[in-house]
Amino acid sequence: MPAYISPPRTVLGAHKVTTDEITDDIRTHHPGHPRLAAAVRAVRGCGVRSRYFTRPLTSPTVAGTAEIAERAASAFADALELAHAAARSALAAAGLDAGDIDGIVTTHSTGWAAPNLDVHLTNALGLRPTVRRTAHTTLACTGGTKTLISAGDMVAARPGSKVLVVAAEVISAVYHHSDTGIDAMIYKALFGDSAGAAVVSDEPLGPGFAFEDSFEHLLPDSAGHLAGRITGDGLHFDATKAGRAASGEVIPVLKDWLGGRRTDFALIHPGSPRIIADTADLLGVTAEDARHSTDTLTDEGNLGGVSVLRILERTHTEPPAAGARGSMVAYGPGFATAALHGHWHA
Repeated sequence: MPAYISPPRTVLGAHKVTTDEITDDIRTHHPGHPRLAAAVRAVRGCGVRSRYFTRPLTSPTVAGTAEIAERAASAFADALELAHAAARSALAAAGLDAGDIDGIVTTHSTGWAAPNLDVHLTNALGLRPTVRRTAHTTLACTGGTKTLISAGDMVAARPGSKVLVVAAEVISAVYHHSDTGIDAMIYKALFGDSAGAAVVSDEPLGPGFAFEDSFEHLLPDSAGHLAGRITGDGLHFDATKAGRAASGEVIPVLKDWLGGRRTDFALIHPGSPRIIADTADLLGVTAEDARHSTDTLTDEGNLGGVSVLRILERTHTEPPAAGARGSMVAYGPGFATAALHGHWHA
């Protein structure tokens, strides 16, 4: 039986930051960098024109010198605020009240907190005390897809359940001038802050994507390919050369899983223009079919675990035909992959 995803709702950080502002900030803080020109070219080539941060670029917790305690606290507070707004909007879009929700699955990777989003949102939204909770805390870019998989499993185990999925990431928390490698310069421009939410159920709550199958894969011996790192000034994100190319190793496995099933529309995590293009090729779709992924990357950046919900929200503005087959694919730290396959229902 398919699991139905209600129309998602996403909320972006309040401060729009352009790539020109990012490159100006890099030039200001690294005037003597031996590869400054190459870094600026790499930033301009990452596919992002603008992104949205919860706080101004010049704030202490973004381009400033705040240490880990301030960065972690502000990142979680901002993520919770975005998550609350997205969740309330998603409930309204699904025509539900807080008391209708039987489970909540959250994902958040950019500011340590215990308890995590699941507990805070249960209280803030007024969910029942008996609601079932699952909090994912280190999934990063696969978080949105993985939360949908978890919600689908909950619905399958308890038919009739309605499970709220919420993803929130404040990735501006990894913006550090202490990181001077080319990859680190790209990450300053690649990521944006946001939250997204939807409801998963075994009956439709409006038109949208219904998934019938899911896929998870962990590339052997790849834990260091994409990984977080904690220092006194906060959380950092590192990628090795193998990590940047790892999606290519997974694509044949994804192809085997799909087994010839067609894809008419694609929901591809916007890790980079290359990742979008390579995955679109795997799925047998055109650049036009993957445009919502590319547009999200261009206009808002890589939103981490929120990205697939944002792309699905964009897809609702130009919905596929009823019965069209769709695939959702995301890659993240591990090197982990999560995917869904299903159809569009009207």
